[in-house]
Amino acid sequence: MRFNGLDLNLLVVLDALLNERNLSAAARTINLSQPAMSAAVARLRTYFRDDLFIMRGRELIPTPLAESLAAPTRDALLHIQSSITTRDAFDPAKSDRRFRVVLSDFMTVVFFNRIVQRVARDAPGVSFDLLPFDDQPDEPVRRGEIDFLIFPEIFMSRDHPHERLFEERLVCVGCRSNRQLSGHMSFDKYMSMGHVMAQFGRTRKPAIEQWLLLEHGIKRRIEVVVQSFSMIPHLLIGTNRIATMHGRLARHFAKTMPLRIVALPMKLPAFTEAIQWPTLHNGDPASIWLRKIVIEEARSMRARSSGDRRTTMG
Repeated sequence: MRFNGLDLNLLVVLDALLNERNLSAAARTINLSQPAMSAAVARLRTYFRDDLFIMRGRELIPTPLAESLAAPTRDALLHIQSSITTRDAFDPAKSDRRFRVVLSDFMTVVFFNRIVQRVARDAPGVSFDLLPFDDQPDEPVRRGEIDFLIFPEIFMSRDHPHERLFEERLVCVGCRSNRQLSGHMSFDKYMSMGHVMAQFGRTRKPAIEQWLLLEHGIKRRIEVVVQSFSMIPHLLIGTNRIATMHGRLARHFAKTMPLRIVALPMKLPAFTEAIQWPTLHNGDPASIWLRKIVIEEARSMRARSSGDRRTTMG
């Protein structure tokens, strides 16, 4: 199909090249042979009368014209994709939809496992790709490459819709044999101890607790850095190190590991976990269905947490 002389199939090629910045990787993404990909690039250059990409080593560097085409090309493809996915009615029991979700291991362990279990009962053909954070978590949302991003609301882009899920608070965690955790945890004691923390992405971005601490001018002595929240408790056992962790995750691991949980010696605000999706998925019946399940499970979690607090107070 052509529009103003342009073969619209070439937009798929251009989008893949802009995303991958590598000819072979882009060809694999859209299932083209490398000769066919090279031919498509030549046709794009002829149509736009521009090189579009310049080789630097193995990387393709977009020209200014190619950069200017990135957003409208992606938007056009997303509109087409959205029209296709919303055309037919969605039947969860018969669907083989695969949802791509970016989220932390914290949210996977304490929350999203409930979603996976419920979907397995209600829609056994539906599956998931649960993906880790990259350096720019909102970029896959902008590009429409994922169905959902689950992330602290404070960091979310305002360019796409989102729903709040639940509040989370941070606690101090260490090994049960760590004598410094007995009694009152003072600020001076907290600052004098070695800490374990998680960082994410290629540039090792700090997690929410590090961001909140730095916002309050608190710089800990970091002795061990790991790549996921779930690794933190394992690096505390048998040491005098401590960590600042999500309360729900700390309590989850404390059920099976010799951990001690104490209150932080400073007041850090609670933060809200939220779910976000591309604007163009607003009308996608499958997205609406899964959103409803996620929000219902979050409401159930909030109710359980309130009940637990009332029982503890009583």
